[in-house]
Amino acid sequence: MKIRFVGAARTVTGSMHLLEINGKKLLLECGLFQGHRKEAYRRNRNFPFNCGEIDAVILSHAHIDHSGNLPHLVKNGYHGPIYTTHATAHLANIMLLDSGHIHESDAKYLNKKLARQGKPLIEPLYTQEEAARVAHHFQGLKYKERFSPLPGVEAHLVDAGHILGSAAVVLDITDNGREFRLWFSGDIGRPGLLLIRDPVLPEEADYLIMESTYGDKIKRVPDEAFAELREVVLKTIARGGKVIIPAFAVGRTQELVYSLHKMMEAGDIPEIPVFVDSPLAIRASHIFRQHPECFDAETQEFIANDEHNAALGFNKLSYTRSVAESKAINYVEEPFVVISASGMAEAGRILHHLKNHIGDSRNTILIVSWQAPHTLGRRLAEREREVRIFGKTYHRRAQVVTIGGYSAHAGQDLLARYALSTRDSLKKVFLVHGEPRGAEPLMERLHNEGISDVYYPNEGTVVEI
Repeated sequence: MKIRFVGAARTVTGSMHLLEINGKKLLLECGLFQGHRKEAYRRNRNFPFNCGEIDAVILSHAHIDHSGNLPHLVKNGYHGPIYTTHATAHLANIMLLDSGHIHESDAKYLNKKLARQGKPLIEPLYTQEEAARVAHHFQGLKYKERFSPLPGVEAHLVDAGHILGSAAVVLDITDNGREFRLWFSGDIGRPGLLLIRDPVLPEEADYLIMESTYGDKIKRVPDEAFAELREVVLKTIARGGKVIIPAFAVGRTQELVYSLHKMMEAGDIPEIPVFVDSPLAIRASHIFRQHPECFDAETQEFIANDEHNAALGFNKLSYTRSVAESKAINYVEEPFVVISASGMAEAGRILHHLKNHIGDSRNTILIVSWQAPHTLGRRLAEREREVRIFGKTYHRRAQVVTIGGYSAHAGQDLLARYALSTRDSLKKVFLVHGEPRGAEPLMERLHNEGISDVYYPNEGTVVEI
């Protein structure tokens, strides 16, 4: 058996790993590389393999850096199944359609510039129509349901605790008379996250392909983030202000909504309007409600005892679908919370809410996720006094608060525990989906705790097992 590390090798984007087993080819993930425009354009358009020769795909979860190049894979000749959980299939479908829309819009914008310069026009990586074709390939599975993606491979998925439907992939392989277990972690979540269950730890794995995104970080417990959110809301209400939250549409938005619901239900904060103002977040929330089988026991109990029989629905919550409904939020005078995309405040409806509320010192802009350099979200997180929105400079008077405890990725402690849980059978660990600053401290810790064979492959590396 061979493993070729095609993407997310020494980086945290473009997850893709190609396995060759018994003369067949299995692709784990097919994510978009996200980075500098020219490099992303080149890498996402050029697969380093023949798409028509791939026999099966397994997808761990719906995030675009893991699923986002599936439409291009199908466009280039892939005809086989894409195995994943039912919830991931549903989430990935709406996220890929949204991604197709973004690619079309970006190409249209760039082509206007290219046309003026007399240069050749470009085509979008894929369109919404091409993204829609991926849905026909999804083979939805329950956790622990056995399936055989290739001859000599028995597989099942277990809960990764990262986002709704996320899974680790367990492959029991018979290859040239040898039997062994390969465990692929996908993205590993954290114990105690709201809504979803905790990650399942590996058992009896011979080989482990494991993410290392935050291998250098000791993560705070989720309860601290919950308490900080409550404090922010209370202080803002006391000032007569509004809470404006840029948040990713899938995962983070639903956690925030459930947190606010729990606080109001317990009487910890006053009942004030909460608006979810993102079409993608609204569609994602609908899919969350369709998959209560993915919720943890605490959430199941909350739903059973709640007067609304819902985690993501309550009297003061409004999902604003139309542009007119979104604009109407600006005329609400009482304190409220608005959660809107994009998560880094680079596009979407959140820009309008920031523009309209950034100049009032009573308001709070709440940052709940990592912000990439050079984004508006990063400039706000760094508390710059003047920022540009829609090409106009605004003086920030609103308070800015950051809460760091909402990450859905495991920190170093759990990553180490993840590998150590199967130490007795483990022959080798491959660290992926992590930059050197994350992977190298994790390698050192694993070595110190008795796991000596840890490999951090370069992109394109082929390893034979």
